[in-house]
Amino acid sequence: MKVTQEKLPASKIGLEIEVSPEMSKNAYEQVIREFSRSARIPGFRKGKVPRQVLVQRLGVGRIKAAAIEDLIQSSLEKAIEQEKIEVLGNFQLLSSFEDLLGQFQPGQALTFSASVDVPPQVEVKDYVGLSLQAEEVKSPPEQVENFLEERRKEQSTLIPVEERPSQLGDIAVVDYRGEFVSEGESVPIPGGEAEDFQVELSEERFIPGFIQGIVGMNIGETREITVNFPEDYASEELAGKEAKFQVTLKDLKERELPELDDDFAQAVSEFQTLAELRESIASRYAKQAEDKTKSNKEAALLAELVNHVEVDLPETSIDREIDRMLQQTAIQLSNYGLDVKQLYTEENLPRLREQSRPEAIEKLKQSLGLKEIAKRESIEVSAEDINARLEEIKEQIPQNADPERVRDFLSEELLKEKATDWLLERAQIELVPEGTLSTPEGEEETPETSATGEEGAVETESETASES
Repeated sequence: MKVTQEKLPASKIGLEIEVSPEMSKNAYEQVIREFSRSARIPGFRKGKVPRQVLVQRLGVGRIKAAAIEDLIQSSLEKAIEQEKIEVLGNFQLLSSFEDLLGQFQPGQALTFSASVDVPPQVEVKDYVGLSLQAEEVKSPPEQVENFLEERRKEQSTLIPVEERPSQLGDIAVVDYRGEFVSEGESVPIPGGEAEDFQVELSEERFIPGFIQGIVGMNIGETREITVNFPEDYASEELAGKEAKFQVTLKDLKERELPELDDDFAQAVSEFQTLAELRESIASRYAKQAEDKTKSNKEAALLAELVNHVEVDLPETSIDREIDRMLQQTAIQLSNYGLDVKQLYTEENLPRLREQSRPEAIEKLKQSLGLKEIAKRESIEVSAEDINARLEEIKEQIPQNADPERVRDFLSEELLKEKATDWLLERAQIELVPEGTLSTPEGEEETPETSATGEEGAVETESETASES
């Protein structure tokens, strides 16, 4: 079998394959035999249909088409093996199938062209001493004190207050009902009514003005509190509107905090002294800041590395990376209890794949660039490295996982980690204050943030009321 190779764009190899007369004849005869065994023709037992009758009933064109399909598949597999080509995905027929059907004669040579995706050639330029900026995360000293204060609150005792008005820091129990004006009429605020609602009087919670309005009230007092919903409030119906709340203070308590001493440390931790507890908390926050800073360095490094990687990515690799990303997202959504089928619909999937494409290309360039650098710089992963990582994550590995596949995956991940560390050691990194390179306004709000921020005020109040 004669095979001619041609390098094509997008990391493809073009193959012109000349099938020998003997192969074309054998393919045709094999199809005849298979049809003969399976064809059901009235008047003949299965497998006993005469060749002439079979060809007449099925048609020469159908038999030739089946023979050509088998011939293309088998000869491609033999050509790839013969030429020792490492392929990534399925082939693409470049010749017209209709033309091949017209040319095909059993016992005569047949030539066709096809392409296959192959691993891309990667070129990484000027990767030593990459210049980049990364945000440095620091652990403020007040983090330790804030943590201890939160633990003191958790251990506090609530003492009834009777002889003074409410003040910041108190725990109040209130009834409230809110209204706002819409088209000249007072309308109840959706979710803006509750009874026996327990709330800590903290200025950081709820709509601006609501907590301040409760401060100074006496038990049994009812007060009308006027507030303004923020312009960017989640509900368009309420955004920027003035609202009035009728609030009745029904009960009031204050926290009696435990002393910050060794006894407290023993009550909330495994440490015997407050000094040991402080040191442990400070070390933990410092480690978190260090890890986050390193993560920022790695992210900045990989983003810069993409600019130094030249590679003609095959569509097979891009499609596989998109599949992996969507699968990973699906697992995360499922863990959150969301129905993935509602998102990954037949209508949505093409759009989601297209949206994921730029990120998939960037990830592939980063991965291929790191592997190429590892090869050039003789960076290797030992069996001991893999065994150590296996020990770290053994509780996370599914019982039915293929051990060899797990080791191969870890080997690849460790190689990329080592290459990244190698680059970081040689990079010129300028550390800048946290928040310098990212815009907080553009950050996506997490559920935890919205639950304690202004936009979650009414909803949070309603949920808390139902719990109490």
